[in-house]
Amino acid sequence: MSSLPRRGKSVAKAPTSEELPSFLNSTSESEEEEEEWEPKSKIARRPRLPKKTEAKTKKAAAPQSTVARKMVKKVAIKEEMDVSLPIAPVEDNKMQLLKPKEEDAGTKPKCLNQKPEVPKKREINSFQGKNQNSLVSDEKPSTSFPVVKQEKCEEAFAFDEPPSKKIKLNACPEGKPVKNLGGNKIKEEFEMNWDIVQALSEITNVEPWVCANLIRLFQEENTIPFIARYRKELINNLEADALREVQQTLEELRTVAKKTHTMIQKLKKEGKLSSCLLKGLLNCRTLEELDHVSAPYKTGSKGTKAQRAKQLGLEPAALSLLQNPMELNLFSYIRPNTKGLANIQEVEAGVQHILADIFAKDKDTLDFIRKLCQQRYISIQSTLAKVSSKNGNEKDIDKFQLYHEFSCNIKNIQHHQILAINRGENLKILTVKVNIPDGVKNEFCWWCVNERWRPKQFLKPEFMRILRSSVEDAYKRLIYPLLCREFRSKLTSDAEKESVMMFGRNLRQLLLTSPVRGRTLMGVDPGYKHGCKLAIISPTSQILHTDVVYLHSGQGFREAEKIKRLLLQYNCSTVVIGNGTACRETEAYFADLIMKKYFAPLDVVYCIVSEAGASIYSVSPEACKEMPDLDPNLRSAVSIARRVQDPLAELVKIEPKHIGVGMYQHDVSQTLLKATLDSVVEECVSFVGVDINICSEILLRHIAGLNTNRAKNIIEWREKNGPFINREQLKEVKGLGPKTFQQCAGFIRFNQEYIKTFCSNKKNELGSRALLTKAGALGKKKSKLTPCALQQPNPLDQTCIHPESYNIAMRFLSLIGGNANDIGKSDMQQKVNAVIQKEGLEGTAKRLNTTVHTLQLIIDGLTQPEGYDIRTDFDKPDFKRSIVCFEDLSVGAVLTGKVENATPFGVFVDIGVGKSGLIPVRNITEAKLSKAKKRRSLGLGPGERVEVKVLNVDIPRLRITLDLIRVL
Repeated sequence: MSSLPRRGKSVAKAPTSEELPSFLNSTSESEEEEEEWEPKSKIARRPRLPKKTEAKTKKAAAPQSTVARKMVKKVAIKEEMDVSLPIAPVEDNKMQLLKPKEEDAGTKPKCLNQKPEVPKKREINSFQGKNQNSLVSDEKPSTSFPVVKQEKCEEAFAFDEPPSKKIKLNACPEGKPVKNLGGNKIKEEFEMNWDIVQALSEITNVEPWVCANLIRLFQEENTIPFIARYRKELINNLEADALREVQQTLEELRTVAKKTHTMIQKLKKEGKLSSCLLKGLLNCRTLEELDHVSAPYKTGSKGTKAQRAKQLGLEPAALSLLQNPMELNLFSYIRPNTKGLANIQEVEAGVQHILADIFAKDKDTLDFIRKLCQQRYISIQSTLAKVSSKNGNEKDIDKFQLYHEFSCNIKNIQHHQILAINRGENLKILTVKVNIPDGVKNEFCWWCVNERWRPKQFLKPEFMRILRSSVEDAYKRLIYPLLCREFRSKLTSDAEKESVMMFGRNLRQLLLTSPVRGRTLMGVDPGYKHGCKLAIISPTSQILHTDVVYLHSGQGFREAEKIKRLLLQYNCSTVVIGNGTACRETEAYFADLIMKKYFAPLDVVYCIVSEAGASIYSVSPEACKEMPDLDPNLRSAVSIARRVQDPLAELVKIEPKHIGVGMYQHDVSQTLLKATLDSVVEECVSFVGVDINICSEILLRHIAGLNTNRAKNIIEWREKNGPFINREQLKEVKGLGPKTFQQCAGFIRFNQEYIKTFCSNKKNELGSRALLTKAGALGKKKSKLTPCALQQPNPLDQTCIHPESYNIAMRFLSLIGGNANDIGKSDMQQKVNAVIQKEGLEGTAKRLNTTVHTLQLIIDGLTQPEGYDIRTDFDKPDFKRSIVCFEDLSVGAVLTGKVENATPFGVFVDIGVGKSGLIPVRNITEAKLSKAKKRRSLGLGPGERVEVKVLNVDIPRLRITLDLIRVL
């Protein structure tokens, strides 16, 4: 290592043109050196030091990690190079966007002088724990160059020819060694006084080594489904929801850092940046703190009272009062003709404003008051606004009746209560304030005067009075408003996140509802005046018939004949009714006919399904493209039927927030909501998997790593070249590079029977063609199809095993004496069990030189039956034959129902009476949840079937309160 040249580490420059936030004043002087912000001309020449060893640069262009340095020491980088996303530290966030580029490692790095930085040790140490023995990376020190890795032949590599952007695909991703990282330091684009790994760990309660790994994985553009399934060792088995939370928190911290550095650059350019202000800015962890610190320096600001007093020359007097009060003479500052200095009272007021500003921006002072508040009873209070009580809409005011006189400890307040209060305040119906008890103020003022800001010498009584007034002024005018903003911002942020996460959990459960296969279905979109729209679809989702019947306009009996004829004609015994307008009347109509056995010999059953978003989808471009000749009203009936047949494939066509399983979704951050819901859809589609040869473009675009353009290119390739034979062919698709292949390959499936039949037919066709033509025009014309036709199917492509692990999977098959063609058969299960019982999971993993999690995934892939669907573990729709009326309910009645929506305050359950009942959250305990539900960490969500007891029936308000007995 000592023989390797020293390198300067690149420092991320703050953007020069950026939208600035609104700023207010706060924080303090901690421990950050200003030298980072000095002109970098002195440092710029450091990267040229290695010139004397330039002959060695072929060997290692820019060493990053200690492991990489050791292993590349005597290997010339002349072979095929691998541009990758290392789990070794990345210099800059821009590394994510790099495209694979093979360059001579000896090329002199031209951009070293662009972003040099003094500290180099931290960069070297920051990734060494991540680099396993099998990982060799040799990266250039500048972000404008790709990371170049020495490719090595090792069993862990999954492919014979690894793609150029694949460093961490298969480098034995162990999680535990990462704990030994040198402080888990990670180089961020914008450096702050706090460490991003530590900050992320504190906020999310995730171990620092896991946070360090996740930061790198996200920098490398890995998707959440890919990380959750194929990088379990690096994330300590975190679930997708937890990964999303870490990702969102990371983005928030980076936003703060970015805006902080933008402000620093701006203030530096304007000549307002002092060392004290710089330290205060670099200490900020939240946008509220940043506002507090920077507000006085904002463009267009009139300046604070303290700034105006400083302009009058009173700052020396204020500092002297604290440091050397015996020599202070305030009368010497009086200027009769100057406003603000005209008399002793104005001079004292100016000194007081400067002292208050110093106190309010001091880090220790703010830390003390925050700690004090944590120990005291701080409450949030809402009352009916005076204006709304006179002029407001009574209906809106009644909605917030619970919050007209409401008070709660901020530690105990529920998330939905915060969102309700915020909505009431935005509608000007409620007035909200944070109450901090006077005891906090008294203790804080005493501590400031007698401890933190105690003068170094004796104070005259008049000076002591100024000091006390300054402390009280700092608290009342500056610190108290800051605390209120911080409390409310934190409460709102947490409530929004919980609301979004709850929406995400509900959406996942709805998307993963078990599909109803092999049935011909009749979808019914209920209606009064315009009739009920019918659509009959085949078991393969083909539209067989559409019609309109008028069940609620005196023609019910005549229409019954038409419905019976259709059901018998298409042998359809399952009716799916949308839950919109006229749903209950339509349900009663069908239930009555079923009870009378009107549809005999068919045994007809029906179910109710949410039609949220169906009308929006029916007029969408996707629906017009899919069903161009169908009336939009009939399209909604088709969508309702398909929601039962394959909920995932149908619901991905609808924008998630229109599916209607959330709470306050219009009040929360729409950016956060969309990102979370899109991520949940991607997770569900990826984990279920898609058959690439039959899936729709809409479904395909939600696979991890793919997007609209890539999905379109895959469909075009399929139409031009015929079906895909194996996963390797994905690399031939335009725009689908190594990184995209890595992310999506494990989630794409192939029907082996179909592929084998196609290949057999193609082989016969090519054989016939070879006999009919010699090497002529026809042969040349068709030669492009030959490589595709000669492709061989891979049985592993039908499993969840990632191509990076195929090598290990084949060695495992050899170990157990199995054959790839026996995947999913009972013999395979027996052979796997025999070996695992003999050597154990860990012993087998060690023997194969892989990890336990990777081996478990391989075992799952080999033993799961062909066509395995994770949705079989979830609940199917509840099919019924009869109906219960609201009036039939009685307290104590035990019923079964289906969860419609879950919120932080309870769960809404459809018990078949036209109105959902509420199970308050206090009635949902762990003991009532089955082990399977706990293990899946899903709790109660849409689609769950439950047994409940009626606790209360409020007929005038149509409210039903339920108690959960058990989950079915």
